[in-house]
Amino acid sequence: MFVGGDNDALKSENQSICIQKTNKGKVVMTKKLLFSLTRKDFRVDTFRAGGPGGQKQNKTSSGVRITHMESGAVGESREERSQAQNKKKAFLRLVESPVFKTWHKLKTAQMLLSEAEKREIEKRIDVWMCDENLKVEYF
Repeated sequence: MFVGGDNDALKSENQSICIQKTNKGKVVMTKKLLFSLTRKDFRVDTFRAGGPGGQKQNKTSSGVRITHMESGAVGESREERSQAQNKKKAFLRLVESPVFKTWHKLKTAQMLLSEAEKREIEKRIDVWMCDENLKVEYF
């Protein structure tokens, strides 16, 4: 994953790869972007870092907490003196968190499933959830 562009979009490295054969027998691989995340997908909170450091640290809001709204993953940093450096650290911590990685894998899998595969999975779930397959116990 990387940050780039004017709006700091987070783009997925897990891109679908299409393998095509040309009429000359040559194999061509192309990539297609599955999804991208923008600033609107994150909530950025700033706060006073606190701790030892004196009066300067008590006055400036240099601590940063970034929350990804859809997955609930959080990255926080308050070590550096500048808010911009703390933002970078917090964003990297968010992206490396297990919660965000799990969400990213699930989102990528959803994007890669075709409509036919989705319908097949829904049919299987309907069969599994029919009344004769469910057992209700009363205590």
